[in-house]
Amino acid sequence: MTEKLSPAEKKQRRSAARLYAVQALFQMETTGQTTQAICREFEAHRFGATYEEGEFAEGDLDHFRALVDHAVNHQALIDQMTDRALVAKWPIDRIDPVLRALFRAGGAELTQMATPPKVAITEFVDVAKAFFPDGKEAKFVNAVLDHMAREAKPDAF
Repeated sequence: MTEKLSPAEKKQRRSAARLYAVQALFQMETTGQTTQAICREFEAHRFGATYEEGEFAEGDLDHFRALVDHAVNHQALIDQMTDRALVAKWPIDRIDPVLRALFRAGGAELTQMATPPKVAITEFVDVAKAFFPDGKEAKFVNAVLDHMAREAKPDAF
């Protein structure tokens, strides 16, 4: 039986899925784990799990899987778009690995999914704020994702 969720609960689960996707992509890059292994780990140990440190939010599993899958399968395209949005002195391989994971997840949603670009940008700026509370990285993420969105979906602007 399918669980009936309110629009607010659906939004919250998608937001959690985006955060988990960034964490998963970061972990894949730093540990060399496969997409399948990382997805299994996150599904088993993050989604809705409760630990001494607190409770993890329930995430939208399909959205999480799609983000990770698209980020991996379209990484070259996404990285090229990210490079075009960055200044020449700072190619994506010189960017902080958390920001790189964030650009890849955000780029996956912008280029491969039907989410309106402004929604995706806002959501990933919120993810950036979760990782970098001082705010300057969030502004950077906003600028880079906006550039990528205008390239990927110019008709949305």
